[in-house]
Amino acid sequence: MRLHLLIVDAQQDFCDGPCNGALAIPGAYADMTRVARMLGRLGDRIDAIHVTMDAHHTVDIAHPAWWRDAAGNAPAPFTIITARDIETGAWTAREPACRERSLRYVRQLETQGNYPLCIWPPHCLIGSAGQSLHPELFAALTAWETAHLGQVDFVTKGDNPWTEHYSAIRAEVADPEDAGTLPNIDLLQALDAADTVAIAGEALSHCVRSTVFDIARALGFDHLKRFVFLTDASSSVPGFEAYGDAFLAEMQRRGMRMATTDTFLL
Repeated sequence: MRLHLLIVDAQQDFCDGPCNGALAIPGAYADMTRVARMLGRLGDRIDAIHVTMDAHHTVDIAHPAWWRDAAGNAPAPFTIITARDIETGAWTAREPACRERSLRYVRQLETQGNYPLCIWPPHCLIGSAGQSLHPELFAALTAWETAHLGQVDFVTKGDNPWTEHYSAIRAEVADPEDAGTLPNIDLLQALDAADTVAIAGEALSHCVRSTVFDIARALGFDHLKRFVFLTDASSSVPGFEAYGDAFLAEMQRRGMRMATTDTFLL
């Protein structure tokens, strides 16, 4: 059996506890500690590890610096901006030349019906401490590389400021001038070669959900029978739990298996 581990965005800015991340998700630090311990237990049986990592700029369409209201104020984190808000002037791009493209982007999000535009606290800024991995998980990954003379497949995403990039497979809205926003064929092919893919990461409601949906859409929903979701290794952004709960229910109905980090492959 060829076993892969897919870890989504296990970065310090998403972790609570000692990391005190910019976009801390309750339970995330413990989630990733459990993944690190599982990796120590199963390292000899794991053939490949894929780790996705957010990589954002301060000025990003989903960060406060992009937007201003009529009084010149930036939006507070977790503000939802709609196309109607932009059309009425309630919110506008701080750079006037960006207004029309920003409006087109939000309209497309609404047409797709996946997520609205949510303004996040600046997080996983390129080069920052918050962009780095959960410390215990990083130590476990480097130990696995050393023991097996292997290389973790690190997959970065999110450096295009014009689109959110929850999924490790593709951006929310593709930028035809940026191949990094288009489907990640290399990752899809690597996962397609696995017999079993164990999945963990943050946040369940967003990046994990989007990544798994996109893998299933690309490879076929029958592939979900190869996936094992680690239920104690992923948590939702507060207020968005319904996204994560509905995702798990649908994926389980379609054949994705469930396990905990302690029981997987016992």
